[in-house]
Amino acid sequence: MPVERDDLQAYGAEVAGCTRCRLAQGRTQVVFGSGNPHAELMFVGEAPGFHEDKQGVPFVGQAGKLLERLLEQIGLRREDVYIANVLKCRPPGNRDPQPDEIEACEPHLFRQIGLIEPRVIATLGNFATKLLSGSPLGITRVHGQEQRLTMAGRPVLLYPLYHPAAALYTPAMLKVLESDFARLPGLLGTDAPAPVAVVREPEPEPLVAAPAEQLGLF
Repeated sequence: MPVERDDLQAYGAEVAGCTRCRLAQGRTQVVFGSGNPHAELMFVGEAPGFHEDKQGVPFVGQAGKLLERLLEQIGLRREDVYIANVLKCRPPGNRDPQPDEIEACEPHLFRQIGLIEPRVIATLGNFATKLLSGSPLGITRVHGQEQRLTMAGRPVLLYPLYHPAAALYTPAMLKVLESDFARLPGLLGTDAPAPVAVVREPEPEPLVAAPAEQLGLF
């Protein structure tokens, strides 16, 4: 039956059995999201990696440690924000999400946004930015430029950021990330203006129960 409970924890428990796409066959567990369920600031990344798949929590590897450090620099802790990904299951070998996987998983993300009701959504990297902005423009073109949108019937500021992993591979990117992060307190301190665009919000479909044991492909 369609999900009707407006409780983030209850929805997370239901999503834990999702088998909408092929990624369910190889995951250790669904990585739903973590943090403050009433956060004003929500981060959306790409997909779980090896450590996230094992622990069931997003951004617990090196990129997660850098994200926490960037938050500390603007006076926030991980517990103050909510962190999720476009995909809730790890792609094999950490490959890029496939279009059909994003399509299958995006109702979960939009539902999370509707339940959390953040004022600012900071997208981390290309996949989250393109999905939530509805634009094909990549992160290099739009990072640090807020966009006024409507999600779950509410105005929200979408704020694209480079993925923290970019700074791990290219140290020069750290200064860019720090500069873009420095604007977040100001964005949170302003009232969201009237939206100028509407984002498509798919309705969740019935969830299919997962098998008792998942195949351990990795």
